[in-house]
Amino acid sequence: MSLDATFYAFVGLILFFIVVAYFKVPGILLRSLDSRADEIRGELAEAKRLREEAQHVLADYQRKRREAEEEAKDIVAAAERDAKAIKEEARRKTEEYVERRTAFSEQKIRQAEQEAVAAVRGAAVDVAVDAARIVLEKKATPAVRSKLFSQSVDAVKSRLN
Repeated sequence: MSLDATFYAFVGLILFFIVVAYFKVPGILLRSLDSRADEIRGELAEAKRLREEAQHVLADYQRKRREAEEEAKDIVAAAERDAKAIKEEARRKTEEYVERRTAFSEQKIRQAEQEAVAAVRGAAVDVAVDAARIVLEKKATPAVRSKLFSQSVDAVKSRLN
């Protein structure tokens, strides 16, 4: 029987299996694979826990965001109400101011009219008195002058009392 390379390869393969079985390599490989599987399970559990925690945090932030949006809407609505109230108050005060100024101006106009009328009357009286004096000086006799003077003094006295 001639020993060829196939025989030696077969013997080497058998010796390899015997050495592998002797050193319990399949058990070591299985334990290694089992430990790796346990690590992967642990990592998956940790990832699941982190995912759930992230979902809780996300839900909290979304709730806080909704609350902040509602609060912002309330603040904007309050600001709009305040602005409307301020605008209405300013309009009302402006109208009151205009009414007061108009009344004051009308009062000043009436006063100015009265002063103007009084001034015109005074000027007319002065002119009439001067005209009457000139006419009386030219045409009146001393007896008429005396009589007119007495009547004027009596008229002034009655008006003063």
